[in-house]
Amino acid sequence: MVLIEGEIVITRPVEEVFDFVADERNEPRYNPHMRRAVQVSDGPIGVGTRFRAEIASMGRTLEMAIEFTGYERPRRLASSTHMSSMDTRGALTFDPVPEGTRMRWSWDVEPRGMFRAMGPLVARMGRRQEQRIWAGLKHLLEGQGADAGTITGG
Repeated sequence: MVLIEGEIVITRPVEEVFDFVADERNEPRYNPHMRRAVQVSDGPIGVGTRFRAEIASMGRTLEMAIEFTGYERPRRLASSTHMSSMDTRGALTFDPVPEGTRMRWSWDVEPRGMFRAMGPLVARMGRRQEQRIWAGLKHLLEGQGADAGTITGG
């Protein structure tokens, strides 16, 4: 098991950051590795909501299944992600700070197959990748100015 943790401050209100992140269909807008994400469960986003996504990794397209296992708007979003090479479980937390929102992530990553023997490398790559993904979110949300309506669409 590999633990990947980090945090970032985004100068946007907590509710806005939470709602944008909770809709996985937005992730291709800030994660250059994610090619697409679709909601495959019915109803509003909450506990039990499932998404299918495709990411580009090492020259291949990989499928992933994401399910929200915790949904406490606007403070906590927990999920479980299954891929052929690994499973990831954990949560994002969203806290108001004077600058906007402090978003923290904590993921337990369980590599499978050949990745299991590469735990330290998986940890290092995962930490860098998470930092880049959330920096992309920060850039996108902070670049939108004060008009929240421009970022909420999927």
